[in-house]
Amino acid sequence: MTDDRHVAEQSIAEALRSLGSSELGLTSAQAGHRLQEYGPNRLAEIAQEARWRRLLREFTHFFAIILWIAAGLALFAETRSPGQGMWQLGIAILAVILVNGLFAYWQEHRAGRAIDALRELLPQQVKVMRDGQMLTLASAQLVPGDVILLEAGDNVPADCRLLTAQDLRVDASTLTGESLPQARSAAADPEHDLVLERRNLLLAGTALVSGEGRAVVFATGMQTEFGQIARLTQTASKSESHLQEEIRRLSRLVALLASGLGLVFFGVGLALELPFWASLMFAIGIIVANVPEGLMPTVTLSLAMATQRMARRHALIRHLPAVETLGATTVICTDKTGTITQNRMTVRQFYLDGRVQDAASASSGPAERQLLRNAALCHSLKVGQREGQAVWQGDPMELALAEFGRRALDCSDLKLLGMIAFDADRRRMSVTVELDGQRWLFCKGAPEVVLPLCDCLEHEGQVCPLAESDRLAFEQAQQAMADRGLRVLAFACKRLDPDAPPAEQGLTLSGLIGLHDPPRPGVAEAIGRCQAAGIRVIMVTGDHPHTAVAIAREIGLVRSEHPRVILGESLRGMAAAQLQTLLESPELLFARVSAEQKALVVNALKHKGEIVAVTGDGVNDAPALKSAHIGIAMGLSGTDVAKSAADMILLDDHFASIVNAIEEGRAVFENLRKFLTYILTSNIPELVPYLVYVLLGVPLPLTIIQMLAVDLGTDLLPALALGAERPDAAVMQRPPRPAAERLLSWGVLARAYLWLGPMQAVISLFVFFLVLQQGRWQWGAALGAHEPLYLQATTACLAAIVAAQVVNVFVCRHPSAPAWSFSLRSNRLLWLGVGVEIALLLLIVYSPPGQWLFSTAGFDPALWWLIGALAVLVGLAEEGRKWLFRRWRPRQQAGGSRD
Repeated sequence: MTDDRHVAEQSIAEALRSLGSSELGLTSAQAGHRLQEYGPNRLAEIAQEARWRRLLREFTHFFAIILWIAAGLALFAETRSPGQGMWQLGIAILAVILVNGLFAYWQEHRAGRAIDALRELLPQQVKVMRDGQMLTLASAQLVPGDVILLEAGDNVPADCRLLTAQDLRVDASTLTGESLPQARSAAADPEHDLVLERRNLLLAGTALVSGEGRAVVFATGMQTEFGQIARLTQTASKSESHLQEEIRRLSRLVALLASGLGLVFFGVGLALELPFWASLMFAIGIIVANVPEGLMPTVTLSLAMATQRMARRHALIRHLPAVETLGATTVICTDKTGTITQNRMTVRQFYLDGRVQDAASASSGPAERQLLRNAALCHSLKVGQREGQAVWQGDPMELALAEFGRRALDCSDLKLLGMIAFDADRRRMSVTVELDGQRWLFCKGAPEVVLPLCDCLEHEGQVCPLAESDRLAFEQAQQAMADRGLRVLAFACKRLDPDAPPAEQGLTLSGLIGLHDPPRPGVAEAIGRCQAAGIRVIMVTGDHPHTAVAIAREIGLVRSEHPRVILGESLRGMAAAQLQTLLESPELLFARVSAEQKALVVNALKHKGEIVAVTGDGVNDAPALKSAHIGIAMGLSGTDVAKSAADMILLDDHFASIVNAIEEGRAVFENLRKFLTYILTSNIPELVPYLVYVLLGVPLPLTIIQMLAVDLGTDLLPALALGAERPDAAVMQRPPRPAAERLLSWGVLARAYLWLGPMQAVISLFVFFLVLQQGRWQWGAALGAHEPLYLQATTACLAAIVAAQVVNVFVCRHPSAPAWSFSLRSNRLLWLGVGVEIALLLLIVYSPPGQWLFSTAGFDPALWWLIGALAVLVGLAEEGRKWLFRRWRPRQQAGGSRD
């Protein structure tokens, strides 16, 4: 007779039998068959915005609406005053909208796919029993009947029924809304009817806060409780970053400016008694000239390329706007173990019988036996497979201790009975074992936590009372070992009575063990780069203060004799104002800090106006990661919960990768300014011809169609190339920019509108009038719109603007460094853009279709030499300005002034 009860109501044996599984899990063949039957263990994709809606959005943003209005006015004007070129203008503006919209959509789609591909670098992993062995597989391969192993910090990948549980607590707030962790056990639970309330179930979407357990999967994918409510509980809403807010503000500002100038020129034309439709055409031209059509695709391209460069430098960005926020980072709160250090621990020294000894001198004699047994047995390591052999897997510190102590495991009868798992608040762990027929409790943890639990001391193999002088000697030994940069743990044990519960009291102190975790290569250089870039680095660690200071000195984070070291317990009773004042200390370390206290530090820094990046790897780090501006999780050692809460994941857990990511983030903002400088520069030589035409009564030097040729064709790719520039060497030699700094600064406006733009306007008008003078045009004489001389003159004006922009794209690569300081191979897209720009110009000037569409005509080839020389002259003038700026700025800084 089949058992139709829920697995939560069944015994462990009954649950395994009903799922066709066993304590050793499934075979590979069974798992493969069930994967085909049930499908991958993943949620169905939440319905996203339809592609046609996303495409439509590219044609309905603020810039596009302005252009739609301009095109509509032009086409309407053609019906009222035919033969004025209005229909060509309208078609050209529609082409601008179409090309820009399609390119922006393609770029956003490409960036989204790139981000999705990068996320696949870190699929959720889970330990699974297959064919009687423990394997690590992607959670998507789980099937009902799989037996999995979970520990503190893991996300639960599917709905499971517990088989074993040790001090297991789970955060089920994603399903129940209850923020307090809930205990779980393996016993059958027939009392609760609701699945969410059953105490022997672990449900997908929840997370283990403490303890560990073994469970059998009974539901995967959309069949889980989480899957059934996912569409109702998940949202795609995202908060705006500073860059998104700035782009939106800039878009409205530029669009309103363009519309305002268009209305002004329309009014000026009417005031000078120009025909109504001619004035309207000029107004439309002014609007189109001032709208930076490539802004949105450039922003997306710049962020996407920076994200891909970051991934190559071992930093995975989970949210695209976080790239730019990184560039404003002013403070990094970093862990020590695994980020600053290699997380490859080795036992260096131990303290026993009143003296500190080197690890190499340890033997398995009676004096060292209990200490070594404790090191070998008190751990939460698991047996895994590597190259067909059984190996221990788990925390590097416990691996080092197990290796150090295994020589003392000379017993034939050893059985693990239970575990009191490590907890961030208790800062210790214990195991109970049956050893040669006797029950023992072995405990390890921070010395200041373990010593108060001890009332005896093991000395030369004998147990004696623990005197106050012994406690003082242990504390002095701990400090001496920590001063050498060692991580120090205390070890204690006691023999348990057969019926006594395992209690961490009345222990016998065995000794201390000091482990060395060397700094990662390159960390010292990364710290130096942060200091040069004006970024504070604050170490926030759970380690001993002396160990933290020793490592900080080794990497150059601390240089003074007496840095400020704050213990976590001091933060509990500290007022907010005290903490914020404390954070002004030039050299500051936080030691023995819990995750809750870490979040306090992060929030205090935010209240001081700092842009904070914080690292974390544990489940308890999630609040700090979420509250920071940039949460950074460890990709190798980090828990699933930490990765879910983070904005960035370090694929190599290396501190230097954080600094590289900040460098890329700074480059994004700088690149967008380069782009703006470049495209805004051409606005002036496009505007000035209208002023000359209206005020001086000369033929119009540049037609609207030719102006669109610059905006739509020749300028677009070089501008995008500037948005994809790699970080320059000096970007990390400057202090962080203020978080509220405007993208369109006065410096950008002055350089584009008051310097580069006017120079381009002068040379383009000079060439225009030179062609007219060579054609014997007389001042005040009328020229028809299709006369060869007029076509040649406007074409020369257009060519001069484009040639000047070819030079401008190189001088815009940096606002103060000379153009020749950049490698010619560092930006291949730049050369592609320049090549396309020149090719388009030649097609416009010499090809029959180009001449017909843009009203151009070929001019004297000898004029190209003059145009090229004038364009180079503009570049030399800009380089001269840079040279003066470089000479003036050191003097200004020496005089104590600020810019």
